[in-house]
Amino acid sequence: MKEKLLRQSIELFEKKGFSETSIQDIVDALGVTKGTFYYYFKSKEQMLMQINLHYINDLLDTQLKIIEHPEKSWQDKLYDVVYMLISRIEKHGASARIFFRELVNLKGEYFEEILHKRDQLRIRFQYLIEQGIESGEFRNDLRADLMTLSILGSCNWSYMWFRTDGPVPEKELARSFLEVFLNGIKK
Repeated sequence: MKEKLLRQSIELFEKKGFSETSIQDIVDALGVTKGTFYYYFKSKEQMLMQINLHYINDLLDTQLKIIEHPEKSWQDKLYDVVYMLISRIEKHGASARIFFRELVNLKGEYFEEILHKRDQLRIRFQYLIEQGIESGEFRNDLRADLMTLSILGSCNWSYMWFRTDGPVPEKELARSFLEVFLNGIKK
C-alpha cells in the first residue's frame, strides 16, 4: 500500500503540483481512508521527501559507480555521468520532474538533507572534472566549479524539454552535450 500511495502521489504531484494536491485527493484516487495514508506517512511533505530521496539516492549510487570505475578514462566517465543524468530524468519521468520542480516545498531538515545530497552529487561531479584536468584529458584554463555547474545545469534543465520519443535519442543528446562541453561550438 505504501508503494501505491507513493505512485499515486507522484502522478498527482506531477499533474496538479504538490501544493494543489491534498491528502484527500491521494486517498480518494486509491479508494482508501486518510488513516491509511497516515499509517505510512506522517505528512504530505514526508511523502515528497521519500520521492526526492529515491531519485537522488539512485543518482548518487550510479554516479559513484561510474567515477570509481578503474578502467575508464575521465572523458568516458564524464559521458557516462551526463548520460546517466539525462536518462534518469526520462526513466523516472514524473519523479524527476517533481524532484526538480517541488524542492521549494521541502522545509527544515527535509530541505537540508536534499540540499546535502545535491551538494554531494555536485562535489563528485566537480571531482570528476578536476581529475580530467589533472590527467590532461580536459583543458586546465577553465574553472572546474564553473564547468560543473554549467554541465549540471544543462543536464538538469533537460527535464523541461527532453523526451525519449522525440527526434533525438538519449545517447545522441549525451554525446552532443559532451561535444559542446569538451570542444565548444567554435569552428
